[in-house]
Amino acid sequence: MSELRFVRLGFGEDAVDYQEAWQKQREVHAARFEDAVPDTCLLLEHPPVYTAGRRTTESERPLDGTPVIDVDRGGKITWHGPGQLVGYPIQKLPRPVDVVAHVRRLEDALIRTAADFGVTTSRVEGRSGVWVLGDPVAERPALGGLSLDFDPRLHDEEFDARLNGPEYAPSNAGQRREDRKLAAIGIRVAKGVTMHGFALNVNPDNTWFDRIVPCGIRDAGVTSLSAELGREVTIAEVLPVAEKHLRDVLENADLAPREVASKEPAASA
Repeated sequence: MSELRFVRLGFGEDAVDYQEAWQKQREVHAARFEDAVPDTCLLLEHPPVYTAGRRTTESERPLDGTPVIDVDRGGKITWHGPGQLVGYPIQKLPRPVDVVAHVRRLEDALIRTAADFGVTTSRVEGRSGVWVLGDPVAERPALGGLSLDFDPRLHDEEFDARLNGPEYAPSNAGQRREDRKLAAIGIRVAKGVTMHGFALNVNPDNTWFDRIVPCGIRDAGVTSLSAELGREVTIAEVLPVAEKHLRDVLENADLAPREVASKEPAASA
């Protein structure tokens, strides 16, 4: 069992500039590597900002030239801003680091958090994060009067949902009864210590996501606890619940190094 310290950096009017928080992460990361501090989770809100992970392509960025901060985490482009609980768990893990297991633990904590508010969420194979699952494809309403078999987002390489109004907007995925992401996860591991983390949509203006291709996923969208529940949920309500589940999951995890397949010696002739 490893102690987990929470640091609440700023919310609401005290929301923390992204670059400032990134520098704070670096400082805590260095201290954790030296064992000067315990595992630490920074919790905060950001003013509106787009950040792009290493795999982001030009076709996923805002069309209107809105600035984007390129960062050293995995994943693609996303948005952070008011109404979104952002967490940066800075945790020392045994080497070789099992990155997938770390991501799964974060997903588990956020799935439990959502469940406490009455929102059922899940994982989606091949897509990190926490998702509210949509209806089966055959039961969803047709887009633009077309059968979903001909969804242009999937079959037309030149189709751009950012240019096609609310009908295809990521923020309207719930109305289309599609899969929609409640929490995004993107991390980096350096010297066996994690950085970056998760963003849980509590009550943000999700139309910010309509300017980009969130996480590079064109056939799904985004949601929030407030949107799913049909009532206002606040960061203040969610914060202690998220802390509880992050502590339960991260402190009690049976950490193990990633298994590395051994190479068998070649047979002699």
